[in-house]
Amino acid sequence: MDDAIEFTSATHLAVTAAWVAGAIGVAYVAGLAVSWLLQRLGRRSAVMHDVAHLTRLPLRATLVVIAAGAAVRRTTDEQAVWRGWLDHALILALIATLTWVLVSLVRVVERQVIARFAGGDEGLTDADRHRRKIKTQVTVLRRLVVALVVVLGAAAALMTFPSFSDIGKTLFASAGVLTVVAGLAAQTSLGSVFAGIQIAFSDAIRVGDIVVLEDEWGRIEEITLTYVVVHLWDERRLVLPCTYFTDTPFQNWTRNATELLGTAELDVDFTVPFDAMRAELDRMLHANDKWDGRVGVLQVTDAVEGLVRVRMLVSAPNAGALFDLRCDIREGMVAWLQRTNPCALPRKRIEHHNDSRRHGEATEAPVGRPQAESGLFSGSAAAERRGRAMSGAR
Repeated sequence: MDDAIEFTSATHLAVTAAWVAGAIGVAYVAGLAVSWLLQRLGRRSAVMHDVAHLTRLPLRATLVVIAAGAAVRRTTDEQAVWRGWLDHALILALIATLTWVLVSLVRVVERQVIARFAGGDEGLTDADRHRRKIKTQVTVLRRLVVALVVVLGAAAALMTFPSFSDIGKTLFASAGVLTVVAGLAAQTSLGSVFAGIQIAFSDAIRVGDIVVLEDEWGRIEEITLTYVVVHLWDERRLVLPCTYFTDTPFQNWTRNATELLGTAELDVDFTVPFDAMRAELDRMLHANDKWDGRVGVLQVTDAVEGLVRVRMLVSAPNAGALFDLRCDIREGMVAWLQRTNPCALPRKRIEHHNDSRRHGEATEAPVGRPQAESGLFSGSAAAERRGRAMSGAR
C-alpha cells in the first residue's frame, strides 16, 4: 500500500513538473514573440523601440512565472504538503518580476523625456545649459521613482508573510510611531535624498557644470539621490554627498554663463618698461585664439622688497581655454622679457658657476625625444580631448 501511494505521488509530481516545464516553454516562446513584435513596431516608433529593448527580459520573466503558477494550480491539489510554500514562492517571484517591469517602464519614460527635451550634445551655450538642467532633473526623478517602486515591491513581498503583515498593520495604525520613524530617517538616510532632490530642482548645479570646490575644479559628471561625482581636471573623480552642496559654499563657473576672467602675475624689476609690456600683452592676446576679446588689462598691483608685481587680467570663453590662455600669456611674457629686457627680470638669483649652462649657453632639447605639451586643454589632440571632456562637448 505504501509503495503504491509513493508511486502515485511520484507520478503526480512528475506530471506536475512536466506541465510546469511545458508552460514555461510556451511562456518563453510567447515572450520571444512579443519582443519580436515590439521590435518590429520599434522601427517606426522610438517609444516601442525603447520598450522592446528595456522590457525584454522582465517581460519574459513575468510570463514564465505566471505560466508556472497556472500550471501548478491546474495539475496539483491544494491539500498537497508542498503546495503552500510553492504558491508563496511563485507570488514572491511574480512581485519581483512586476517590480522589474515597472522599473524598466520608468527607464523608458526617462529616455523619451530626455530625447525630446534634453537631446543633443552637452555644450556650454544657453540651450545646452537648459538641456543639462532638464537631464539632471529627469535623471534624479527617475532614480527617486525607481527607489519608490523597489520599496513598494519589497513591502508587498513582506506583506505576504503573516508575521510581517501583522507588524505592518500595527505600524500603520500608530501615527506616532510613524512620525518618529520618519523624523529619524529624514535626519539620517533620507537627508541625502532630500538634498539630492533639492539640488536637482534648485538648479544650483547641473550635469556638465564646471565647479570649484575643496581647492579643486572640475565638471559635474553625475548627480544621484545621495552623492555627486565631480570629474576633476586631472582625470580624478571626487565623490561628495549631496548634503555638501546644500551646506558648503562652492563656485559654479557655468551657472549662467561660461565666460570667465583670469590673471597671470609676474614679479619683475623696477626698470621694467610698462608701456612696452602692455603692447606685448595686446599683441599676444590678439595672436591667441583662446582669447575672446573682452578683457585684456595689465596692472601694477604691488611694489615691495625691490620687486614690482604685475597682474595681467585676461578673459576666455570657458574654464579650459582660460587655464591655457593664462599659461600662454605667462610663458610668452617671460620669454619676451628674457629676449628684450633681461634687466627687468628679478635680480635676486643664485647662480652655480659649475653649472654646464653658465655663460649664457643654451640647452637644446634632446633630439628624438618627445616634447612636453604646452597646453593642458589645447594645442594637441590629447589636450583637445581633455578640453572637450571638461566642457561636456562631444
